[in-house]
Amino acid sequence: MDPVLFRADLERKPAVLQSLAANLDARNPWAGSGIEATDRIILMGMGSSHYANCIAAARLQALGVGAVATLASSDLLPRVDPKDVVIVVSASGGSIETVAAARHYSGTCRTIALTNVESSEISALCDQHIVMHAEVESGGVACRSYQHTLALLLCLQELLVAGSMDSSVAALVRASAEASADLLATESEWLPVVSDLLLGPAGSAVVAPARRFSSAQQSALMLREGPRLVAVGCETGDWSHVDVYLTKTTDYRMLLLAGSRWEPALMDWCAQRGSTVVAAGGDVPGAASTLRYLHDDVDDVRLLAETLISELVAARAWALASSA
Repeated sequence: MDPVLFRADLERKPAVLQSLAANLDARNPWAGSGIEATDRIILMGMGSSHYANCIAAARLQALGVGAVATLASSDLLPRVDPKDVVIVVSASGGSIETVAAARHYSGTCRTIALTNVESSEISALCDQHIVMHAEVESGGVACRSYQHTLALLLCLQELLVAGSMDSSVAALVRASAEASADLLATESEWLPVVSDLLLGPAGSAVVAPARRFSSAQQSALMLREGPRLVAVGCETGDWSHVDVYLTKTTDYRMLLLAGSRWEPALMDWCAQRGSTVVAAGGDVPGAASTLRYLHDDVDDVRLLAETLISELVAARAWALASSA
């Protein structure tokens, strides 16, 4: 992995998203897959892929579609029948756990590979193949491919449940490209402040609503994977049950990805214990700093774009550590 190339990958996000939007204008990539809303869908993956899968599965479940997301490494893989559809997600198309899961399901039911490469061991094991079109991530970190995974899984929702999206996925991707461009264009104004507040001696937390929990998980992963900083992701409501305890004994720093109805309880605890909270994507009373960006009033744009905040914090910290 390379910090300079990682930074370059982030700077390419707006252009690559615009290219994806143009592709989606022409055709939903799931058209012709044969998947129907009555099918049982199993989403398999690891790491960032699993984070995205969990959000997609939860959204489909809320719409009445029988979808589940499972780690490809699990010893308790779901039992399937020939009518089921297994979607195997891997940016590289070669993670050993996901290859093993694809092999496990091959020939037992319909299988579809979702990867960022034209051909791979996983795509060879599956009946169909959909490409993410996130381009090569030269920095070695799955940043654009995570974003494109989410976008393509939103396309699956768009296909299966007509009218469930407020706008087309192509329009959302285009707006997310504009949001990403705005964050990049204004970073000199916000990045030093957010980095200083967020990166504490005891690590960082990223917290998000359940409907965007993958953003918290992916954001924390970016801080761990690049600059090797301690970071964890948590869901806003659950935070008061599992992570609140750290505020009593540590210099607690949080990036709060706004939009949960459970924020008041979280902020009350943080105020009582002098914790540092940076809010992003919405105004949160009591936050030490607030970062707003273009189109952050659209929740699905936040889902697709907000991880760039932590990615840029990670890129900055990684570059500083590498030059020290």
